[in-house]
Amino acid sequence: MALALDNARAYEEIHGLKEKLEDETRLYRTELQFADHDGRMVGNSAALGGVLEQVRKVAPTGTTVLIIGETGVGKELVARAIHKLGKQADGPFIPVDTASLDPGVVASELFGHEKGAFTGAARTRRGRFELADKGTLFLDDVDNLPLDVQAKLLRALQEKEFQRLGGNRLISSEFRLIAATNQDLEQLVQEGRFRSDLYFRLKVFPIVVPPLRKRREDIAVLANFFLKKLSSKMSRNIRGITKNDMQRLMNYPWPGNVRELKHVIERAVILSEGEMLLLPDLRGRAEVQAKNGEFLFLAEMERKHILAALARCGGKVAGKGGAAEILGLKPTTLYSKLNKLNINKKYL
Repeated sequence: MALALDNARAYEEIHGLKEKLEDETRLYRTELQFADHDGRMVGNSAALGGVLEQVRKVAPTGTTVLIIGETGVGKELVARAIHKLGKQADGPFIPVDTASLDPGVVASELFGHEKGAFTGAARTRRGRFELADKGTLFLDDVDNLPLDVQAKLLRALQEKEFQRLGGNRLISSEFRLIAATNQDLEQLVQEGRFRSDLYFRLKVFPIVVPPLRKRREDIAVLANFFLKKLSSKMSRNIRGITKNDMQRLMNYPWPGNVRELKHVIERAVILSEGEMLLLPDLRGRAEVQAKNGEFLFLAEMERKHILAALARCGGKVAGKGGAAEILGLKPTTLYSKLNKLNINKKYL
């Protein structure tokens, strides 16, 4: 009888460890698929220097940080820098893009759920708060959280404990929270779309990341950095950018900020045949429509340079000389992007 109980406990423990490993593998596979960074904040402007100084001051404290800035300025890079310089550096960095989550699953993704908590909950699943134990939880686009989830977030932030959906056991997690937004949270509070108590809890130490148009000294540095990185990634021998084209980059307003600059350089690397970068026409690019603070043309830019890569290799996706190799992506990642961007099957 005792042996049977011991075996049952051992089985339960092994099963729990297996589920935890599956949760962590699921999370890290997702993050690796969409991550596109190397941890460096590139530039030499006074504006960026001010941001880095704030990072150095707040990183060792463990204080909650709110990063504010337009889409594409590099808010996640700031968050990762704080994590690397902080007490949680040896723990996990768990990024959550709340804008990409369906409102119906946000609570489950963040706090986890018990088996049977809702239709389709076939097993217990740990959430991002639990996985961020002894590390950093980065909530990007925190303004997208539904009000009921904001209440749960506030409690978790204050008490460092929470309940999974469908559960009644309190779970502790020693995490550091870094949130980011491209919205005016104070205005959202006035409109009743964001909790005032959560807003005041988040803005203990705000860091404002300036847009690229307000730190033009960084444009040339970033352009050369992306050129070197992407040329190497795509096995291209491109030596540099002409003075005339660099001036064009300097004069452009960059509504999509650093992310847009990277996409422009990436597409140019794909299309260039010679030793100097062939920069596309930038005229009219700034005349874009915005929706919910996100520039719609960014997805179209990605679509265009994926199509350019497919055209370059005759529509081949995987294998030697395929579009995935040209873009430096895993074939599975590229197939996912093809589906997401609704690229016609004729290119496959």
